[in-house]
Amino acid sequence: MIEIGKMNALAVAHQTEFGLYLDGENLGEILLPNRYGAKDYKLGDFIDVFVYLDSEDRLVATSEKPLAMVGEFAYLKVIAVNRFGAFLNWGLPKDLLVPFREQKSKMEKGRSYIVHIYLDDKTNRIVASSKVERFLNKTQVKYKSGEEVSLLISNKTDLGFNAIINNRHSGILYENETFKSIKTGQKIKGYIKKVREDQKIDLVLQKPGYYEVDRLSEMIIDELKKNNGYLKISDKSPAEKIKKVFGISKKTYKKAIGALYKKRQIFIDEEGIRLMK
Repeated sequence: MIEIGKMNALAVAHQTEFGLYLDGENLGEILLPNRYGAKDYKLGDFIDVFVYLDSEDRLVATSEKPLAMVGEFAYLKVIAVNRFGAFLNWGLPKDLLVPFREQKSKMEKGRSYIVHIYLDDKTNRIVASSKVERFLNKTQVKYKSGEEVSLLISNKTDLGFNAIINNRHSGILYENETFKSIKTGQKIKGYIKKVREDQKIDLVLQKPGYYEVDRLSEMIIDELKKNNGYLKISDKSPAEKIKKVFGISKKTYKKAIGALYKKRQIFIDEEGIRLMK
């Protein structure tokens, strides 16, 4: 079944001077204009295209991919505001509308917002909403501690940062456990720290457990080799200095150098660590 607002593999049905008509099955034939490389294909060829409605509400296909598709969350910039709502740049010739009723707060030209993209059931138009909370999955989550996930940073809070997990759920990165600079709209890899009894999800940017300690140990050894076998950063150094050099907490750094010391790979003194020969 062909889906509006998503990528579809469609077969070439016939060719015209305007471009190729593709077999849209349940949606009928869909035009792929010449400007999208229509002349490079022949009858029966399958083409991966994005299907949406043009400015005259006609179904059209494009070989270009938007910045986000139906069912996804994204951080997009407002390029115009008029009596219908705000229009976002999403990488296609036709801009993406956020109707006024779907704006959590009044949108302003030039600013970027986290939005959810969906298909309006009444009009078949692709629109967006900044009221993202109602599109998040509220059902029981099944993540495991340490599981790798994709994150979209949604907003800053007093505790840290809220993030959208795998385009489905919401979680939080606590500021005192986040040891590198992040900002709203950033897409990054993260890990599930734990799922609480109230189904709220705690996140971290470093894989929990000793897998991460092993990775950091390798990073510390590499840094020692770059600095003639000595770093003036010990387990007594200020947490800010450790964070600045390695982007990790003092607690994690102490675990990593402790593991290296036990393996007799380094020597720890009052002011730093030395690579053992």
